Amino acid sequence: MWITHIGCVRSLNKCFDKWIIMVMKTKTLYLCIKILASIGIALACFLLWEQLFHPSFQPCRINSTVNCDAIISGSVAKTLGIPTPLYGLIGYIVIMTSAYLQKKKLLLGMASFGLLFCGWIAYRELFQLHVICPVCIICDFVIVTVFILSNIINIKGGE
Repeated sequence: MWITHIGCVRSLNKCFDKWIIMVMKTKTLYLCIKILASIGIALACFLLWEQLFHPSFQPCRINSTVNCDAIISGSVAKTLGIPTPLYGLIGYIVIMTSAYLQKKKLLLGMASFGLLFCGWIAYRELFQLHVICPVCIICDFVIVTVFILSNIINIKGGE
């Protein structure tokens, strides 16, 4: 009885996964990625603007723990001598371009790199600097979603 029940749950789960993959059309997935890439570009531009111009009004600064200072002027501000938000900006532009051109391997590659890069930044912020950057959290959500959608596109194959 127990084994049969687990088998039903497993096959139901597989059916649900296949249903999600089949229901969402590839064009819809690419459209979602384009929208998410636009959000990512806007967030990266915001962080880069704050880093370069240091405006007096800083909406990202909530308190000493929740702020964007690590990305704007802290130890995570530059990666290999290049402003960290610039990596995000270029990455999201490549993601946007690959979604427009429907280059699914490039899209998956950039989403994978972005996921690793955002994960590394999040690790540094949370566990080394003990800071939470609200803009970075939104960027993390965006890149995780792009990664999942690009995997679904690659699983679906050619359409």
